[in-house]
Amino acid sequence: MAFSEVAPFAKTGGLADVGGSLPSALGQLGCDVRVVMPFYNRFIEKVEEVKLLLENLPVPFGSHSLAADVYHLSLNNGVVVYFIQRDEFFDRSHLYGTPKGDYFDNFQRFTYFSRAVLALCPGLQFKPNVIHAHDWQSGLVPAYLRHLYGPNEYWTETASVFTIHNIAYQGQFSSGLYPLTGLPSRFFSMEGMEFWGGINFMKAAIVSADAITTVSPRYSEEIQTSEYGQGLEGVLQENRGKLHGILNGVDYDRWNPETDPYIATNYSRQDLGGKRVCKLDLLQEAQLPESLVDRPLLGAISRLADQKGFDLLAAVSDELVDQDIGLVILGVGEDRYHRLLTDLAERHPEKVSVQLKFDERLAHKIEAGADIFLMPSRYEPCGLNQIYSLRYGTVPIVRATGGLYDTIKPFSPATGEGVGFSFDRYEADSFWHAFMEALHFFEQPETWQQIMQNGMSADFSWQSSARQYLELYEKTLAEKRRAAPRVRSEQADSRQKKKTEGRSKRTDDRRQNKVDRKPSKN
Repeated sequence: MAFSEVAPFAKTGGLADVGGSLPSALGQLGCDVRVVMPFYNRFIEKVEEVKLLLENLPVPFGSHSLAADVYHLSLNNGVVVYFIQRDEFFDRSHLYGTPKGDYFDNFQRFTYFSRAVLALCPGLQFKPNVIHAHDWQSGLVPAYLRHLYGPNEYWTETASVFTIHNIAYQGQFSSGLYPLTGLPSRFFSMEGMEFWGGINFMKAAIVSADAITTVSPRYSEEIQTSEYGQGLEGVLQENRGKLHGILNGVDYDRWNPETDPYIATNYSRQDLGGKRVCKLDLLQEAQLPESLVDRPLLGAISRLADQKGFDLLAAVSDELVDQDIGLVILGVGEDRYHRLLTDLAERHPEKVSVQLKFDERLAHKIEAGADIFLMPSRYEPCGLNQIYSLRYGTVPIVRATGGLYDTIKPFSPATGEGVGFSFDRYEADSFWHAFMEALHFFEQPETWQQIMQNGMSADFSWQSSARQYLELYEKTLAEKRRAAPRVRSEQADSRQKKKTEGRSKRTDDRRQNKVDRKPSKN
């Protein structure tokens, strides 16, 4: 499995959570799982157990090769993680770019990473049945496997699976960089990775992979529309036969209020007493007044960007703080939201706390201590925090899109069923209406506790999702193996054709040479 980030080693969002959880769940089903990721020195070197495995692994890059060192770590769950080290590419202060923008050489960085993933396997004498690549940063892996390494018998029976975690981030670059990929020139076409005259890593993966997945069923449907497809909806429609939606699971070993080591005290669905203790602890951590303990405390843990609905939050922020509530926000993202939220906290220090950073410990405290969790996303491929919130008895308010639609069933007072509150139209008024509805039921303690306990009963563990992935692997691999004899036959025919053409050319050359050497009658 190829990931550009894996928790706990490096993380910017949900991709890393999947990288830290899905391999383990597959391992529990009997799979031999090897994870490959870049060695981000400033993050991973703090892990003392990481050991050097291979030195100077040759990795093709453009017309030459650049050596990589490979480190490894065996996790307690049996999963092995390999780290690709090449300092000029991965020794950075951030993973993909600073708050001011992406790194200028992300094309080179992740082209190199994709080549290294495939160079690593023969280097380890490990022939995988399936290579599962995730998001654009490893999007060239399926393309290399099909269009560059495919003729190599070593890879004939290796299937490729590609997961789209967020189609908005596609890896688009100038066409002038194409020669560095090493891919055949014919692949830079409308049927290949060309996209409006440029390079598109995600498109390369979509057209090349044997199977494609998204991280929720709803999202697999949404991205085939012009509203959500980000320009790739036509390509996805053409490849719908191999497109599958599998909902992300969560790791309840890490996100469980009954055992969580980060929170002030543990609690359960049967005994919610500890929830209030955790709320008091969060108020203290956030430097908000203890008097808010009986009022709704809202939490948000997110990348601060339009996609996550922060433009809606900004639109209603003044009305929000006019209510008798508290608000704790944790995350990093776009500079304008850094400024806007910092200003909001400075104007309302008794109600708003904003932490512009990633902090695993504080994230757990927010999930445990908040009453309501905000996820008003414009789109959300899956989302994990709303699922974490359910287990912690923190009621989500979400927009009904993607995985939020699949996981958050709106509360119905008529039936007593449902786990949160949602809205359909991406408008500030709709968001505000959902918030006021939640506020209404918060004032009814018995009903609110019922909503909390409904959510805490929900099960979104990885076991079900991992089984779906395993079934997909087996199906895709079987199809690959059925096609392998034909592929080998075509390869043999191609080799024989080249030999025949070579012999014919040599014969023609000899004949031509005889003609050239024939003495002139003159």
